[in-house]
Amino acid sequence: MTISLRKARTIIRKTLEKGRELDLKPLSVVVLDAGGHVQAFEREDGAAPGRFSIAHGKAYGSVMLGMAGTAQMARAEAQAYFMEAVNGLFGGQVVPVPGGVLIRDKKENIVGAVGVTGDTSDNDAAAAAAGIEAAALTAEI
Repeated sequence: MTISLRKARTIIRKTLEKGRELDLKPLSVVVLDAGGHVQAFEREDGAAPGRFSIAHGKAYGSVMLGMAGTAQMARAEAQAYFMEAVNGLFGGQVVPVPGGVLIRDKKENIVGAVGVTGDTSDNDAAAAAAGIEAAALTAEI
């Protein structure tokens, strides 16, 4: 199973709403399906144009490794050589920090990932989790 466009749009809308509620800097949000393909993306007014690549890298690493951004960062700190090797395998597309959030369905299957960037990594992850939960899915930060 993978994430529908309708659910992806809900996640983005609710993530951005959470960002406004928390008065975060302008966010960029990407939703990837279980295969790592872009399902939807939005960048708020005022967000830097390079934010797509950062958001994508956060989500891509999460879905391709089956490991959320927080766990990736811990792994990078403990075994930098491993994350360097992984990033080489994936063409430098992995950004191993919070803000890459796995999306799980009711059966705990990974159906995609969200990447959020624009504020601190922890705030990015919190906004993503709010968006995912608003879509009746489970966030793994």
